[in-house]
Amino acid sequence: MPQPVALGLARPLAPPARALAMGTAILFGAAAVTFTVGMAASLGQVMKAKAHDVADVVVPAPLPDFGPQDPGHEKQPDVDPAAVATAVEAAAGTGKYYGAATVRATVSGLTGTVDVIVFTGDASWGGYTMVSGRWIDKPGEAVVPTPFLAATGTRIGDTVALNSLAEPVTVRIVGEALDPSNDGMQVFTDVLTLTSAHPDLTETSHHIAVTPGTDLTGYVDALNRDLAPLGATARAGGLDAGGDMVVTLNALSLILTLMLVAVAALGVLNGALLDTRERVRELGVHKALGMTPRQTIAMVITSVVVTGLVAGTLGVPLGVALHGWVIPAMGDSVGLRLPGSVVAVYHAAELLPFALGGVLIATLGALLPAGWAARARTATALRTE
Repeated sequence: MPQPVALGLARPLAPPARALAMGTAILFGAAAVTFTVGMAASLGQVMKAKAHDVADVVVPAPLPDFGPQDPGHEKQPDVDPAAVATAVEAAAGTGKYYGAATVRATVSGLTGTVDVIVFTGDASWGGYTMVSGRWIDKPGEAVVPTPFLAATGTRIGDTVALNSLAEPVTVRIVGEALDPSNDGMQVFTDVLTLTSAHPDLTETSHHIAVTPGTDLTGYVDALNRDLAPLGATARAGGLDAGGDMVVTLNALSLILTLMLVAVAALGVLNGALLDTRERVRELGVHKALGMTPRQTIAMVITSVVVTGLVAGTLGVPLGVALHGWVIPAMGDSVGLRLPGSVVAVYHAAELLPFALGGVLIATLGALLPAGWAARARTATALRTE
């Protein structure tokens, strides 16, 4: 009875030129996948910075009243932000909270208006990503996005005047934030900065972080009972409440990654198929000596594993380097200076699977030729020249 052939590590099937071609395809695939995953992570960080709402619960600002829609229309009374803040503070389970209101102002040298976001309380925990400088901690200070600095020719430490209010207000820039909303034409400051220039801030949203262990649904229900007489409503907040764009971005990233893996695997398939057909007689000899179909598949796949491992290991740093060059360039093209948290999205432990991805690509590409070799009849293979 024929004995099974011991395989060990099969020698490479491909000649050097063909092995180089397969290695190049795998290297391209590993680099492209590494870059794509990193780009999705970076764009996700930008989306989080734009949403800048990590609060557990949000009481949205009341919608503006656009006037009578029918003869019986009555103007809705303004919601008192101080009363809402009192109800939030008194609610069991409230941890940190702040209020935010938006007013329009003009700045010398800029056309149109800018959004002045005014905070009541400490909003430093609210998801505002800093590029440089620090967050505001007293009246008269402001944080602005990168496009605002570029448009006004200012930098951290300079002062700007906010006009078109009841009176001009001068603020000193203490920080630069990542926020592409309104084309970056925003100013973040404390409510006391505009006390005299705009004392009536009724359209205020409230952002709440509950204490650990608090049941979020129960907290929202209890808070809504207290807010109902005030004409306000609370809802669950956080990024998950409005993360449709993040979900779409992740789905597109997954589809693109699978496409890149498929393209790279096709490059391996072409080379592995040619090599297997060229050595079909040799495979026939092995089969005649007792090689099983499973061993045949293992031999063909093993022949490309080393190439996949080497190319994958080289492709990962190439993808990381490409990401480190492209992402800041993308930010510069739209006038955004990106912080380190947006660019440095890779971690050493997470890069190992990307390197092993080269082995996966090589295996996927060699599966079809390996299956064909396993199914080939021994007599037919031996007659092949």
